[in-house]
Amino acid sequence: MPIASHPFPTRRFVLSAAASAAFSLALAPLTARAQGAPGGPKLKIATIGAGREGGALGSLFVKEGHSVVFSSRHPEQLKDFVVGLGPLAQAGTVAEAVAFGDVVLLVVPYAAVAEIGKEHAKALAAKKLVIDVSNPIARRDGEDFVKQVNDEGGAGLATQKALPGAHIVRAFNAIGFAQLPTLAHRPGEPAGVPIAGDDKEALALAADLIKEIGFEPVVVGGLAMGKYLVPGTPLGGVHTPAEIKQIVASLK
Repeated sequence: MPIASHPFPTRRFVLSAAASAAFSLALAPLTARAQGAPGGPKLKIATIGAGREGGALGSLFVKEGHSVVFSSRHPEQLKDFVVGLGPLAQAGTVAEAVAFGDVVLLVVPYAAVAEIGKEHAKALAAKKLVIDVSNPIARRDGEDFVKQVNDEGGAGLATQKALPGAHIVRAFNAIGFAQLPTLAHRPGEPAGVPIAGDDKEALALAADLIKEIGFEPVVVGGLAMGKYLVPGTPLGGVHTPAEIKQIVASLK
């Protein structure tokens, strides 16, 4: 019989409603956390690469209430790491991470970018944003490879070529992993993060996420400027937003 047909609630109904309300109240904090309350639902983040840089950067998003899947070729080796970060962190394969994330952090040796493109370019093109944190480094990737990347217009344009259709923004390319936790939300003037991209919506989303984890994004130009966002260039290292703008003006 429908509840509405009872002019007065029965004792069983009252107890059932009270139990339901108590359960809902107990569940509310967990639901709010999963959605990133009070700011509403949080984007799901995936990392391709969970080494020192990928681990440090992904951890900052976990602290802000995002669910993050950290991926590597051996996700079982990440078990202790993700357990230490709490229930919002998980480990998975690259394919699992790509399937999970609304936003993907690409944090791998640059020589691996093309291979990732071969396997996951279509899926990555469907994401809201791919943040390219990878850099071509001669001592690791080889002088010939770095020359090849530079001949293609540098990191940024080369990433776009490897991941056609992806909404790419280069960011966090020249700040060391050990500095990220101390620079995030630092007192006073925030640390600046130069970012480069051709997609306005992707740039806006990247800027919002960067601000959320305690840095100040500075758009330096399109992906063609991505070649300057590597260690050893004038934009490498830690700078204030004003300093980044001054450096960029000298590069043009």
